[in-house]
Amino acid sequence: MPETVTATADFAAAPISLWRRGMNSFATFAAAVSVILVLLPLGAVFGYLVYKGIGSINWAFLTQTPKPVGEAGGGMANAIAGSAFILLIASVIGVPIGIGAGIYLAEYGRNQLGNIIRFTADVLNGVPSIVIGIVAYGIVVLSQGHFSALAGGVALAIMMIPTITRTTEEMLLLVPNAVREAAYGLGVSRWRTTLSITLRTATSGVITGVMLAFARVAGETAPLLFTAFGNQYWNWKINQPTAALSLQIFTYAISPFDEWHRQAWAGALILIVLIVVAVSAVRLVAGRGMLKGAN
Repeated sequence: MPETVTATADFAAAPISLWRRGMNSFATFAAAVSVILVLLPLGAVFGYLVYKGIGSINWAFLTQTPKPVGEAGGGMANAIAGSAFILLIASVIGVPIGIGAGIYLAEYGRNQLGNIIRFTADVLNGVPSIVIGIVAYGIVVLSQGHFSALAGGVALAIMMIPTITRTTEEMLLLVPNAVREAAYGLGVSRWRTTLSITLRTATSGVITGVMLAFARVAGETAPLLFTAFGNQYWNWKINQPTAALSLQIFTYAISPFDEWHRQAWAGALILIVLIVVAVSAVRLVAGRGMLKGAN
């Protein structure tokens, strides 16, 4: 035994070679550079938006509707509210379906049907957003006979579902089988184990998937051109054309008016800020909920 202790002490006291220390420093430096390269584009985009758009943001911009062409002033209050309205509709439709599909794939989907669903979700993830907008136009707009917030919500929901589905599946598969087996041993039914234990354990990852899907669709313009269409006024009716920030930014950006160009930059800045705030708020609430559950 003393010989073993002595050998261990000698091994611990052995000096680290220059090569190992150099490689460690190089790996640390490479990791730091990689982080900077990832954050640099985001910082550059956000900084440029602040530079171009901050001067046009004021109380009127946040509380007023657009002014007629040639008249200075006005804002995008209706577009901000419209974006929130359409995203709410999309989340109500897409989040439950996506999480439900992910649960099925992880817990019951080791069969041919599961493989078909996975393949469909992967293909749908790569479909261009404008194609999804055309599909939503054919399914909802033509059926209703007019553009609407519902059609826009359906288009965005279709885009959210595959991302949420695949992320939910992967997060549930990371939960150890020992957790499920412990619940089964206590006599808990399979569906109750899935909802109350497995899904709860993977809550953080599932919420991350939902946020990724939300952030992806929040700035989409092409699907809304065929569905929500846009509106210069306030609208809270689900079956009427509705303004959205991305649509308003697109309209103003392609116009020949300098005032509208300035407001387009301001709208883009507001859109980015709202996405960051929404994602941060969800993470904060979810984190607090998980801490309370652990306590």
